[in-house]
Amino acid sequence: MEKIRFEGEDGETIELYVIDTTKLAGTDYLLASDVEAGDGECYIFKDVSAEGDAEAVYEPVTDDNELDYLLSVFAEQLEDIDLQF
Repeated sequence: MEKIRFEGEDGETIELYVIDTTKLAGTDYLLASDVEAGDGECYIFKDVSAEGDAEAVYEPVTDDNELDYLLSVFAEQLEDIDLQF
C-alpha cells in the first residue's frame, strides 16, 4: 500500500496510507488512513493543485455534503472493507 506524507499548516508532518483514490468532476480525491490494516483514523483529501504544479497539493475535505457523498463513493468502491465514520 502506498504511503504518502502530508505537511500541515503548523509544520507537522504525518504519514498516511492511501486506501483508495477516485476522480469526480475532474477533481482527484484520496481516502487515507493512519494504519495500513485494521482500525484506524480515515481521512479524505481533495487535490487543489494548480495545473502545472510540480507536486500535488491536497487539503482535507471539510464540506459536510461533499464529505458525505465521497464517503458513499468510497464505501461502494471498497465493498470488502468496513468503513465506519
